[in-house]
Amino acid sequence: MGQPQMTTHQTRTRRKAKAEAPREAGPFVSVLIPVRNEAGFIGRCLQALAAQDYPRERFEVIVLDGESTDATEYEVKHTAESAGLTVYVATNKKRTTAAGMNLGLSLAKGQIIVKVDGHTRVDPGFISASVKALAESGADAVGGPIETRGHGTVGRAIALAMSSPFGVGDTTFRHSQVEQWTDSVPFAAYRRDVFERVGYFAEDIDRGEDDEFNYRLRDAGGRILLTPAIRCVYYSRPTLAALARQYWGYGLAKASVLGRHPGRLRARHLAPSALVLALAGGGLLSFIERRFVLVPAVAASAYWTANLVASLRIARRGNWREAPYLPLAFVTIHFSAGAGMLTGALRGLVRRKRNASRD
Repeated sequence: MGQPQMTTHQTRTRRKAKAEAPREAGPFVSVLIPVRNEAGFIGRCLQALAAQDYPRERFEVIVLDGESTDATEYEVKHTAESAGLTVYVATNKKRTTAAGMNLGLSLAKGQIIVKVDGHTRVDPGFISASVKALAESGADAVGGPIETRGHGTVGRAIALAMSSPFGVGDTTFRHSQVEQWTDSVPFAAYRRDVFERVGYFAEDIDRGEDDEFNYRLRDAGGRILLTPAIRCVYYSRPTLAALARQYWGYGLAKASVLGRHPGRLRARHLAPSALVLALAGGGLLSFIERRFVLVPAVAASAYWTANLVASLRIARRGNWREAPYLPLAFVTIHFSAGAGMLTGALRGLVRRKRNASRD
């Protein structure tokens, strides 16, 4: 991997030698933050890291900037200086999250590697809880449930939808508060030797690199622990258009990830695509043969009934202001993810046939 141009924003000199300290001081931790155009969010992310109860000299923060075109770089520098936090910034010319993580791994000095998203604000005990969970559980990776929040009425509705089982299925880290072994966690803390055993992140998968890596780790016999002791807040996209782009990308990535790890396929992965097929495919068939008109009609009726029931249940918990936008948020998540996954699966099929013809 070529060495990219790098800049350093710091309030004290970055230590050059590999960090070593007495065992009681705790392992050295590298926090990697791959970002692109995270102005408005990266500042609070760094402020939260500056407020960690883990010894400041026992962790480093590396921001992998995917050539941001907004004020991300300025916000990183300004926040680091005002918070007294040493932040090392490297340019990620490939721009994707996976490429940023791999670049960060080549620079990191830590015995423990922690991934943090620029849209995330971690709890003051985030690093110490991660280190403790790794030590006590013997897990290869640990992570915690996500509390999703949003700005504005639409943003809050999106956050509520992303935290709902109807919105995201049985994704445990979205709504579970029970400690358990699991297949994947976001914003995980990994033992450094994990990457020596199973390799780095797959750079040909964008937005699904966490799942793909964690599935590979599990296939290699690794263990991943979800524990509510590790806390963080994730800020959702503020508009339905941004949410659609996000879940379209998730759908594309999920098709690629499951293509490599078909044994991880779950019913919740297929549900959005099945809905899109029932409505779009059924609608097309009904034009060809009228007897098929019941297919999209029944699917639409069943979906909207479930959608409105789920929205009403959430609204009755004191979210009446967000209620008008909840059905739209659910629709955006489901149809964007479903269409993205179908498109990704079709692209994968075409690619495999093309490769087979070449052979």
